[in-house]
Amino acid sequence: MSNADLLRRSLAAVWHPCTQMKQHAADLPLVPVVRGEGLWLYDADGRRYLDGISSWWVNLFGHCNPRINAALADQLGRLEHVILAGFTHEPVVQLSERLSALTGGALGHCFYASDGASATEIALKMSFHYWQNTGRPEKREFVALAGGYHGETVGALAVTDVAIFRDAYAPLIRAAHVVPSPDARQAAPGETAADVARRAAAALETFLEDHHERIAALIVEPLVQGAAGMAMHDPEYLRLARALCDRFEVHLICDEIAVGCGRSGTFFAHEQAGIKPDFLCLSKGISGGYLPLSVVLTTDRVYEAFYDDATARGFLHSHSYTGNALACRAALATLDLFAEDDVLAKNRARGDKLEALLAPLAAHEKVRHFRRRGMILAFDVEADVGFGRRFYREALARELLLRPMGNTVYFMPPYILGDDDAAFLAAAAAAALEAALR
Repeated sequence: MSNADLLRRSLAAVWHPCTQMKQHAADLPLVPVVRGEGLWLYDADGRRYLDGISSWWVNLFGHCNPRINAALADQLGRLEHVILAGFTHEPVVQLSERLSALTGGALGHCFYASDGASATEIALKMSFHYWQNTGRPEKREFVALAGGYHGETVGALAVTDVAIFRDAYAPLIRAAHVVPSPDARQAAPGETAADVARRAAAALETFLEDHHERIAALIVEPLVQGAAGMAMHDPEYLRLARALCDRFEVHLICDEIAVGCGRSGTFFAHEQAGIKPDFLCLSKGISGGYLPLSVVLTTDRVYEAFYDDATARGFLHSHSYTGNALACRAALATLDLFAEDDVLAKNRARGDKLEALLAPLAAHEKVRHFRRRGMILAFDVEADVGFGRRFYREALARELLLRPMGNTVYFMPPYILGDDDAAFLAAAAAAALEAALR
């Protein structure tokens, strides 16, 4: 089937996410992909595109990774899915044990869902219900960071501070309190990223001093706020926020849906601050980009608050595909790759190489705030509001998938990026930038 046939049928039948569909009918490209291999996606006419954003930040080890494929093929012959209420299975037990071990046993209980927004909902509900069960029903409100993004379901939108996602549904939402972001781009002359972090933490302290008796939890994206334009902050903010949450009896929820699984340079982003959250949300890369899966990890203390004879005191939340065996097996294969291939160390070298190749672009007269955290690199472009769509088109024309957020261009490639691939990515991005600015 040709590209034209797939495009025609998709535009007629598929409602694409985060998209104004009329733009696809006009000038926004819609690429019909028929296969993937490693870093590359191929369309029906044989044209290829380097996946510089890991297909919305999920694909860690390349498309059709043979080792993950083999694990899934084996699992297909054993068990595809079983209800997780009253039943269990080996992949979900193994995955829970291994994830807990990666936290040093601090977060020993795993609750599964299918996507990041659902993980956010679970963490919020668990925190709310914990305070109910422990005799503190007044603690029922939440605090989020300015520019924070935690998903697009109604509950997740309550703690999301991105107007384009939130405002249309405002009448449905019980909005959280919003405190300043530690975004390092806000540094005044002479300030460091750590100074900005301390300033934001001081604002959080002032808020909690006045309102802590009503606050159930603070939710943060550790180190990188994705939808805010890859807003990066110093780990000092997490250290101070953890201390404030302890002082004021407020849960800390770390939403590592985008920044976990090695993206930030450590397996969990919060590791870089030397802290542990009360709730940890994972999704996206946890299954290597293969199957929908999310998980919320929490502590013994939280778990024990629900452990009771009364059903109503249990955590009554479910998804039909909770703990799906195939998705869990893909996640186990993904963890195997981390364990067997020294991925985090190799990623440091990959990130250094890509950062060096992007140095000329970072020096461009229209580029601002070039930044990096692990395998996430980003910069802002001084240009008109149509820049992002033009850059996207120009990158595709050069066989590169990069999808700016407004005027922020970011790179989140899979963890198999070689030197030649990095050189191609940097050169194509630089050419696309020049073309988009004309």
